[in-house]
Amino acid sequence: MTVAQIWKSTKFFIERSQGKALGSVIFRFSGPFTARDMYSSLSPDALRNIFELPTDTAQPAVHILDMSEVPYMDSRGLGMIVSHYVRCQRNGTRMIAAGVRPRVLELFQLTKVENLFPMIATVEEADRP
Repeated sequence: MTVAQIWKSTKFFIERSQGKALGSVIFRFSGPFTARDMYSSLSPDALRNIFELPTDTAQPAVHILDMSEVPYMDSRGLGMIVSHYVRCQRNGTRMIAAGVRPRVLELFQLTKVENLFPMIATVEEADRP
C-alpha cells in the first residue's frame, strides 16, 4: 500500500503598506513561504516588484517584515529575505523582522541569518513613531 502526502496549505501572499512611524513600510507575509506556494500565488516579477520603491519617492528608513502569519519557510523564502536584506543595506534602509514564529526562527538560527537584522516580537513594537 502506497501512502501519499497531500499538500494542504493556505495561500501565500505579501501585502505592502505604510507604517505609522515616519519612513516605515510594512510587508505582511501570510502562508507558507516556500517556492511552491510563492510561485503558485504570484509571478516572479510580482514578487520582485513588491519590494521595489517608486523612483520618485525617498527611500524608507525601515522595512518591517511581519512574519507572524508564516508557519514555515523553505530555502527559496529564506533567499528572498536575505536578498531583500542586501538591497536594504545597499540603500541605507534598516530591516526588521517582526513576529517570527518558532519554526522560521529555527531556520534563521540554523543558517545564521538571525544575526543579520533585529527580530522584534510584534509589528506594533517595531513600528513605533
